[in-house]
Amino acid sequence: MTDTAVRIDGNTLRLPGGVAVRFVRTLRLPEKGTHPLPPGLGEFPVQRVSDYPDTVPAEWRARGGVMLPVYLREAMWLSFAGTAEPAALQVGVGKVCAVSGEPWRDRLSRTPQNYLVLPRQPWLDGINSGKGTVRQFVAVPLGLGATVEGQVTGEEVWGGVQLQAFSLQDGPLAEWRRQERLRRERTRGLGPAGGRGAALPMMSALPAPAPGAAPAARPAGMGLGVGGSMRQEVYEDDRPLRDWTRTPAGRVFVHLLTPPQWHRVTGEAPPPSPVDRAAYTRAGLPWYDYFDQDARDLAAADTLEAVKPVGDWLGDDREPWQQPSPEQVVPLKDAPGEPVSDGDW
Repeated sequence: MTDTAVRIDGNTLRLPGGVAVRFVRTLRLPEKGTHPLPPGLGEFPVQRVSDYPDTVPAEWRARGGVMLPVYLREAMWLSFAGTAEPAALQVGVGKVCAVSGEPWRDRLSRTPQNYLVLPRQPWLDGINSGKGTVRQFVAVPLGLGATVEGQVTGEEVWGGVQLQAFSLQDGPLAEWRRQERLRRERTRGLGPAGGRGAALPMMSALPAPAPGAAPAARPAGMGLGVGGSMRQEVYEDDRPLRDWTRTPAGRVFVHLLTPPQWHRVTGEAPPPSPVDRAAYTRAGLPWYDYFDQDARDLAAADTLEAVKPVGDWLGDDREPWQQPSPEQVVPLKDAPGEPVSDGDW
């Protein structure tokens, strides 16, 4: 019997079929202009909802999945480093597809393509805005209309992030494994390529609540809107759709908490507040460009091109900005834990 359980390995979500997903803290981009890829500034901590039955809302227990803390207007990206074998990964933001702009579906589609192809797609920093760009994922509260969900559907019901992975059928997977063995033989002895990311910042010290003192929290009501534009392609699948399984290997709902709620629910300190981007750039630290000459960029859907940045709801971005110099832009080409419970979403 195939294992459909999603597990947490450190702060990495491991979906069946070898898919690895990490949620990475990063610098928020200005909402004007198109920029290089911002750096990784450590992983968001991830916990299972089912481990906190007395402090999470009943609505969250019903949906299952995992949760992570994020500050208002904080940016994130999704890393797929460590994905073992080819997979088709659907990414939803409030159950709107971040690739196609279509409503969430339980099957793959090519017209339009509603999934990413892993491991070819090394990361995703935002919604597909076409012409080799994405608009950065930025956390905002539900209820303002600022989320992608609110702008595309006219409602804000789900929030969070949804992930669903599909594996290759047996025949295409066997052929891929054969080709991969040949590739490894040809490249044996070559050093690893450079990557994108950084160590996790030190956690801020907040006192833990007394055992049993925290009442069940109200829903955090956080979702993802969009911020600035960056140079990143969302790659077109070069396989026929029949190569992929018709049913998902696994799926998971990712809830977004405010840092105070994270502390109340888990008793753990949230990460420190986001890094100042001007100070980062002044220090001469790297930004990134990634290019794959063998891959084709997907066009953006009209619905995603029309999504407006969170500044239209929350006001102008006051954080200072300093353009990185060309020399700062770098070109790039534990055992599983307990299973994460799935639910009704």
